Amino acid sequence: MVMAPIPQPWHQWPFLILFFLVLFSCESNLPCRNGVEATQRVFLYPQSPKVSSIVSKGYRTGYHFQPPKNWINDPNGPMYYNGIYHEFYQYNPNGSVWGNIVWGHSVSTDLINWIRLEPAIEGNTPSDINGCWTGSATILTGDQPVIIYTGADTEKRQVQNIVLPKNRSDPYLREWTKPKNNPLIEPVGPGLNSNQFRDPTTGWIGPDGIWRIAVGAELNGYSAALLYKSKDFMQWTRVDHPLYSSNASNMWECPDFFAVLPGKNNGLDLSAAIPNGAKHVLKMSLDSCDKYMIGVYDLKHDMFVPDTVLDDRRLWLRIDYGNYYASKSFFDSKKGRRIIWGWTNETDSTSDDVAKGWAGIHAIPRTIWLDGDGKRLLQWPIEEVESLRRNEVSHQGLELKKGDLFEIKGTDTLQADVEIDFELTSIDAADPFDPSWLLDTEKHCREADASVHGGLGPFGLVVLASDNMDEHTTVHFRVYKSEQKYMVLLCSDLRRSSLRPGLYTPAYGGFFEYDLEKEKKISLRTLIDRSAVESFGGGGRACIMARVYPAAVVDGATHMYAFNNGSSTVKVSQLKAWSMTRAQVNVRKG
Repeated sequence: MVMAPIPQPWHQWPFLILFFLVLFSCESNLPCRNGVEATQRVFLYPQSPKVSSIVSKGYRTGYHFQPPKNWINDPNGPMYYNGIYHEFYQYNPNGSVWGNIVWGHSVSTDLINWIRLEPAIEGNTPSDINGCWTGSATILTGDQPVIIYTGADTEKRQVQNIVLPKNRSDPYLREWTKPKNNPLIEPVGPGLNSNQFRDPTTGWIGPDGIWRIAVGAELNGYSAALLYKSKDFMQWTRVDHPLYSSNASNMWECPDFFAVLPGKNNGLDLSAAIPNGAKHVLKMSLDSCDKYMIGVYDLKHDMFVPDTVLDDRRLWLRIDYGNYYASKSFFDSKKGRRIIWGWTNETDSTSDDVAKGWAGIHAIPRTIWLDGDGKRLLQWPIEEVESLRRNEVSHQGLELKKGDLFEIKGTDTLQADVEIDFELTSIDAADPFDPSWLLDTEKHCREADASVHGGLGPFGLVVLASDNMDEHTTVHFRVYKSEQKYMVLLCSDLRRSSLRPGLYTPAYGGFFEYDLEKEKKISLRTLIDRSAVESFGGGGRACIMARVYPAAVVDGATHMYAFNNGSSTVKVSQLKAWSMTRAQVNVRKG
C-alpha cells in the first residue's frame, strides 16, 4: 500500500492497517562460536529480484565495532592499560564465516574510534593448534598484563593457556608471547568433559592473596563455573567445588564474575577491597543469549550464593533480550566504571555473508551497574558515544492519542540516537499481567504487537521505515498491572523490517518491574546504525540489540516516528534526536 506523505506533525492513522501482521516461520538463530555446539543457519532462498542486492556498504555500521572485512564473534580480554583501551576479538582473517579463528586486536583512547593491529594470538603451538578461543585479560601485581584463553590441543581437548606482552613499553602491546609451560590448566578430574571446558574469566585476588579464575564447563552432565586458584597465575589448582553449578543446563559458555553496589553506577575492581553491601554477579552464555544471577560471594567457602534460584532457566534474568551473546566486562580504572561488550551476529544467510565479505559486529560498549533495589542490572551506552551526536532535534510537551504518529524530522534516520520520555496520563488503564508471559516473551510480543490496542500501550518508536511502510521496525512498550506492581514490556519487532527473503526476523521482548506510581515516566533510548537497532528501556532495565536489513537503507530514505496505539493518551514530555556521525572504526592500521 502506498500512502502520501503526512503533511503535518500530527496525523490520525489506523494502526491496524499500518501494522497488519505478516506471519512467517523463522529458523532458530543460534550463534556459531568455537564450532562446538551451535549450528550455523544456512538459507537457500535466492535473492528477491524486487529488492536491491544485500552486497551494499549501506548495511555496514557507522559507529559500532567491526573489522574492515571478514568474520568476527566474541569480544575477548577487554582492558584499560597505560592510557589505552584494548579490544581483542574472535576473528577469521581469511573469510566471512566462522573458522581459522585468531585473536584480533584493536586499540582506542575513547572506546569509539579504533586502530586495528595485527592479530595478538594465533593457534601455532601444541596447546592451541586446533583452536584459539575466548578468554580474558588480567592486570597482575606489578602492572603486568596477562591474557588467559582457551586452546584446543593436539587431541582437541580444551585447555587453558596464557600469553604475556613481549614489550610492555609498547603502548599498543602489539606482540604477545606464549610461555613454554602452556597449557596451564587441563581438563582433568572426575566428571569433567574435555570438550566442554572453556572461556576463563578475568582473575581476582581473594583476602588470602591468592588468585582465582572461573572456567565454564560441563561437570557430571550439568553446567558449572569451575574455580581454580594460583599464587603466581602460573601454577593452578582446581578447588574441590565449583564457584557455582546448576542442573538447569549442561554447559555455560563465557562466564563472567564481578562485584556491584546497589544504586551506584561506579564500578568495582574485584581484586580490590569490596565495600560492605556489595553484591556479586555471575553471568553465563547459554540458549543463544546472556543470562545472569545476582547474589553474594561467600569468601569463607569460596562460593557464589544466588539471592534467588529459579529451576526454569527461561525465567533467569538476561543481559539483553535480543541478538547479544558472549559478553565480556572489565573494570575501567580510568573512569571508575564497569563496561560490558557483547557480540551480535548477522541474521541474514551464510551465502549473504560470503557475498558481503563481512559478518558480525559488537554492540556499543555499555556501562553496567546494579539497580537500587539490588534485583536487576542496569545498562547504558558509554558517554563517549555522545561525541558522535550532530544536529539535535528537540520536542517537548507532545501528546500522542490512540493511533497517532509523529514523524521525527531533521535527523539522519539511518544513523541516529533518540531519547524519549513517555509520560503516562492514567496508570489505572493498565491491562492485567499474566505471569505465564515471562516464559516466552517473544511469543507475547508477536501476539500483542503494535497493531493490538491495549490500555497502556503499545507506544514507542517506528524506525527505518520505508515511504509506504512496507518495511519498518517497531520498538515499543506495554504496561501491565500485576497484583502488587507494574510490569513493563519492551518489544523490538523485526517481522516487517525488510522485504528481503531468508532473514531471521523475530519479535524480541523483555519484561521489567517499574514503580509507575513514583516515576510516572518511562524512558526509551534507541541507537540506529544502518543494520543495527539497539534499544534501552526504562533507564536501561531492559535492553534489546537487533539486526535488520531494510531494502530502503540501500534504495532511498527512511523515516522515523513516535507513536501510540493504546487506548490511553501518552504524553511525550521530552524527545531528543541526533544524527550520528561516522566513527573511525578500524579504518587505520597501527
